[in-house]
Amino acid sequence: MLSPFTADYGKNIKLGKNVFVNINNYFMDGASIEIGDHVFIGPSCGFYTANHPLNYTRRNQGLEKALPIKVGNNCWFGANVSVMPGVTIGAGCVIAAGAVVTKNMPENSLIAGVPAKVIKNN
Repeated sequence: MLSPFTADYGKNIKLGKNVFVNINNYFMDGASIEIGDHVFIGPSCGFYTANHPLNYTRRNQGLEKALPIKVGNNCWFGANVSVMPGVTIGAGCVIAAGAVVTKNMPENSLIAGVPAKVIKNN
């Protein structure tokens, strides 16, 4: 793990074996963030567990819900990837630089775009 690295709590983060986290990453760990074995995370990625109501009246009340993020083994994240609340990324995925992952992704997939989608299966 390279510095700088930022987390909200740190205690809700579980890293597998042989994980590499490049510079300038942020883990918003209001809920659990589980990273599998042999995962490479490029610079300036964010893992965001916090979810807020769409209705501004409820949002202005300070309501928030944190949803867990889970990443399978052998994944590779390019630079500036954002992973949103409640997302599970299957083992063996490659996530292209700049992708915004808003939903669960199947294993062994090339994932890219905003919002991210499966480009191909390996």
